[in-house]
Amino acid sequence: MNEKLKAFERLLKIMDELREQCPWDKKQTIESLRHLTIEETYELCDAILQKDMNQIKGELGDLFLHLVFYSRIASETNDFDVADVLNGVCEKLIHRHPHVYGDVKVNSEEDVKRNWEQLKLKEGKKSVLEGVPSSLPALVKAIRIQDKARGVGFDWDNKAQVWDKVQEEISEFQVEEKKEDAEKMEQEFGDVLFSLVNYARFVGINPEDALEKTNRKFISRFSYLEIEANKQGKALSDMTLGEMEKIWNQSKLNS
Repeated sequence: MNEKLKAFERLLKIMDELREQCPWDKKQTIESLRHLTIEETYELCDAILQKDMNQIKGELGDLFLHLVFYSRIASETNDFDVADVLNGVCEKLIHRHPHVYGDVKVNSEEDVKRNWEQLKLKEGKKSVLEGVPSSLPALVKAIRIQDKARGVGFDWDNKAQVWDKVQEEISEFQVEEKKEDAEKMEQEFGDVLFSLVNYARFVGINPEDALEKTNRKFISRFSYLEIEANKQGKALSDMTLGEMEKIWNQSKLNS
């Protein structure tokens, strides 16, 4: 524990020195750091998908720096400091885990989630969906919306019902596609995606991770296609689909 406290104290000291002595660090504001924090978060996500523990460690360090940076800036205006931030999250965790710090009994992870959402409503939130950031990417937002709805019992009973809903939404999309009604096609396609996210949740798949892994797989195979075409002295635009498909199938054997 002492080593951990010393490391955190060292970071705080370095942050103070940078804020007071470095021209770039002195210039930063909470607003100017925002886009950098988003970038660092995505870099952490990339490292997690790559299962690179050394890179994960490095990206976590970058995020720690940002959290300390925000706290240091806020302390200069007497809004809050890092102690307020840490004590605040400690109090919240204790309050929202009465099954650990109180006498509430739970039997499963679902009980914990249900209690969590109910406690947040008691804290003054008007809706269980209030905590879903509006700026989240649509796919991630769909996951969080469904998780929160499930937390208060608004959910399907089993995955078969959810798959039936997927099929229903696909059929509805096909009806609008035949009508060539662009606006309704978009609406129905959104419903298809939302229902697929729901099904993924029921079978234990994170759809964001699944899609990103497919993106990476496609990039890898397409890069192979480009390299092989270049070896043959051909441009992709000059190749037939059959020629490209032959190389594409070769790429599958290498991935």
